[in-house]
Amino acid sequence: MIKFIIPTIIIFLIVLFWEKINEKIYEKFKIKINYVALIGILIILGIIGVLLYF
Repeated sequence: MIKFIIPTIIIFLIVLFWEKINEKIYEKFKIKINYVALIGILIILGIIGVLLYF
C-alpha cells in the first residue's frame, strides 16, 4: 500500500508547486525546466515500475 501512496504524493506535490520549482531552477541555473522535467518524469515512472515489479 505504501509503495502506491508515496509516489502519488510526490507527483501531486510536484504538480502543485510546479511554478515555484520552475522559477527557482531558472534563477539558479538559467536553464529551462522542460528537459529536466521530462527526465524527471521518466525517472519517476521508472521508480514506480520497479516498485510495482517487486
